[in-house]
Amino acid sequence: MAMLRPALVILVFLTLVTGGLYPLVTTALGQWWFNDQANGSLIREDNTIRGSLLIGQNFDAAGYFHGRPSATANSPYNPEASGGSNLAASNPELDKEVSARVAQLRKANPQADSAVPVELVTTSASGLDYSLSPQAVAWQIPRVAAARQMSVDALSKLVAEHTQKPLVSIIGLPVVNIVELNMALDALK
Repeated sequence: MAMLRPALVILVFLTLVTGGLYPLVTTALGQWWFNDQANGSLIREDNTIRGSLLIGQNFDAAGYFHGRPSATANSPYNPEASGGSNLAASNPELDKEVSARVAQLRKANPQADSAVPVELVTTSASGLDYSLSPQAVAWQIPRVAAARQMSVDALSKLVAEHTQKPLVSIIGLPVVNIVELNMALDALK
């Protein structure tokens, strides 16, 4: 009985600290220092929310850079149904899907190298990827430049401006936010 009281006091104290104080402090600091990110990095146009910079969008027109394929339920890039296709690497259906995507990309990008970057034909685990490697974006530059009647050099420069490099190179690889890049393309009009 003598041990029960200190145990209950510690339980209540730690519950208040870890279940109340800590979440309040981290939420307040997040709102203060990283307000936009803490609220979803939302894209607003004319007081309407159009999406998030952190969730991929379904860009399929020739004048846009295409992101990684999405396998979310009901529609591509559905944030309410995040998930992959769950097809194993040994599943013949996955081979059919990837082959169809490769053929479709080669047809849409005839001037590009015949070796299609793997991230343009495989889905991610979340189905919501918003970024690609600079190499996968560069593979699409000739198609987008032709559709937008831009020079390849001007488009390459825009891609370089939107390439996000990690703070320390051993922590990650450079990526290009496809949503931001396509918004920058639209802003050029």
